Amino acid sequence: MLLTEGMSNSPVALSGTFTLGAGTADPLTVHRLGFGAMRITGPGIWGDPPDRGTAIAVLREAVRLGVDFIDTADSYGPGVSEELIREALHPYDGVVIATKAGFTRSGPDTWTELGRPDYLRQAVCLSLRRLGVDRIDLWQLHRIDPGVPAEDQFGVIKEMVDEGLIRHVGLSEVSVDDLEAARTTLDIVSVQNLYNVATRRSEALLDHCEQHGIGFIPWYPLGARTLVAPDGPLADVAARAGCTPSQAALAWLLQRSPVMLPIPGTGSLDHLAENCAAATVALTPDQVAALDALA
Repeated sequence: MLLTEGMSNSPVALSGTFTLGAGTADPLTVHRLGFGAMRITGPGIWGDPPDRGTAIAVLREAVRLGVDFIDTADSYGPGVSEELIREALHPYDGVVIATKAGFTRSGPDTWTELGRPDYLRQAVCLSLRRLGVDRIDLWQLHRIDPGVPAEDQFGVIKEMVDEGLIRHVGLSEVSVDDLEAARTTLDIVSVQNLYNVATRRSEALLDHCEQHGIGFIPWYPLGARTLVAPDGPLADVAARAGCTPSQAALAWLLQRSPVMLPIPGTGSLDHLAENCAAATVALTPDQVAALDALA
């Protein structure tokens, strides 16, 4: 079923809202359907995009469609995604830019964890410069580096929060135990783990986040291309719902939990419009059950 109220100008508004840091002195309320800015870089998440003008247009169109939560990282490019976001959207005007650090890059599709406190501090300072801000609204530790004591990583993040460089803190690819360990030092407002209709190894973490009012940002929300192919396993449900398989996958996420904040990413204006329109899809209980069974 397709919702229609408000969809013509801002379909993303129909995804509802979530407040990051609810209960803190400085909460941030965003629409639940956001945009992931990894795919606006070059192949292998390395270098400039093939068409810089299109990348800028995608970012601006996302905001026009109602997106006010954009997720990026210093490692996307590296640096390229943040620079494009600044060029397209600065001074942001109510759009929350979330970024991450904790990976170094030595080439396309190559990622190396690095959580030394001095490196994390340098990464935050460079993100501030590239984004053109004095404080990062949501800064996420991209990975907890197993080669560095976790308390040292959390400690330097707490220092940067206290110094006013970071507004809110999130984590990426963590367990419930990791999250609770971090919460002894930091107010954690979000986690970002791999999760989609076919991959649900973070189910316990999602339930834990829901219990504690912590935002859950599923990366790779559409899963493999075969999952959302026109003849893939979501095709039948999508046809019954009057939407595309990609829209069905995103609608399922939005209906799975009120703390869910999907961030589908793309470098295509057509795919962006399709993804944003997922907020207009309301799956029936039978359709949700059919997608539940795909796990």
